[in-house]
Amino acid sequence: MTRDRTEAPRTDPSRRRGACPRLFEPMETGDGLLARIVPSGAIALEAFAALCAAARTHGNGLMEITARGSLQVRGLTEISAPRFAEAVEALAVSFDEHIPVVASPLPARSAAGFRPQELAKNIRTEIARRDLKLAPKVSVVVDDCGPISLDGLAADVRLRLLDSATAPRLLISLGGDGETAMPLGVTRLEHGAEVAADLLVALSLSGSNARVRDIVALEGLDRFVHAAGARLEATNKRFSPRATETIGLHRLDREACALGAALPFGQAHALDLIALARIAEANGAAWVALAPQRTLLLGPIGEMTAFALGTAADTLGFIVDARDARRRIAACAGAPACAAGHITARALAARIAERLPQGDFALHISGCSKGCAHPRPAPLTIMGTAQGARVIEADSVVHLPISSAYTDEFIEDIARRVAVESEDA
Repeated sequence: MTRDRTEAPRTDPSRRRGACPRLFEPMETGDGLLARIVPSGAIALEAFAALCAAARTHGNGLMEITARGSLQVRGLTEISAPRFAEAVEALAVSFDEHIPVVASPLPARSAAGFRPQELAKNIRTEIARRDLKLAPKVSVVVDDCGPISLDGLAADVRLRLLDSATAPRLLISLGGDGETAMPLGVTRLEHGAEVAADLLVALSLSGSNARVRDIVALEGLDRFVHAAGARLEATNKRFSPRATETIGLHRLDREACALGAALPFGQAHALDLIALARIAEANGAAWVALAPQRTLLLGPIGEMTAFALGTAADTLGFIVDARDARRRIAACAGAPACAAGHITARALAARIAERLPQGDFALHISGCSKGCAHPRPAPLTIMGTAQGARVIEADSVVHLPISSAYTDEFIEDIARRVAVESEDA
């Protein structure tokens, strides 16, 4: 296995909440320990199948892809978690064990010859060289403005390719997603990795719990402008966020394609993932990549092969239609998988989705008040609390006993509300 790490020593499984779970520092949840892997590139199908098999052997077999495209393995124990980590360590899987540097999951270069994954690798190298100690949720995004947008991912440092066929440049923004990040300036491609790492050094001056957005809110941009120095050209350029679809066909170089299939509510069993990987391999695919919106990308394959693979993925229960009713709902693990959950969020989501027509996102179901599955406001929200279930719609909040949230009458009522929201939109 190859790891992109800035922390060399292995640590014991962590029980601290508020920190991000990692492979070597899993987090305690309602169904055992949860380990998270942030891949730093595509994974060979054979290695992916072996990883899934290890998740089944050492965990409860449930695996998740997060909204940011990370892989989570559930149901590990204090005894099995180190064994799972050792099994993954033996595989040829490259991942970020400390500071995530997220780039386009598709292994293709832009028209200007820009390779986002190569830049991401260089940024990891620069971060490791500086031996930075930063807050657990600090991250970097490298966006090539390709077929899969990363605008929905918040990051402390964002590097966005500016359209140029002759001399690619990078727009650097701080502390937000594609819509909310503050533009810092423009730098040349060859300076991108060093500038990104130096900005994180500037962040580290405020301690190991600091985040860029908080520093910008208190101090403005001066600290970071100084850190970038002469490599930065001032700009106030902003771009409208791009909305792209991860599900479906994505064209790569030389007429090859990749197929995107999403996990229902972000979760699938290891056996189903292994089956999908084996079918993809039998149809000529060589790798799997994890993408935002809880999606797996499989490739490279031909267009006709993608159709057949999509049919197989659909049969296995994966989402291959972007307007699948299950995509209208964002649901966290909920109870009993999450110790903080008060309602069985995903089971409830599945029942409601069965009664919904196709359409746009309309419902957030959260096991507790943290709202992990969808941090932004939703048209309609069902939230579990210690006092019961809350139904939040615009300025209206209805409090219900937990038991009421599982009745057929409640399910039908929520489905009707979603339908009304869709008609009004």
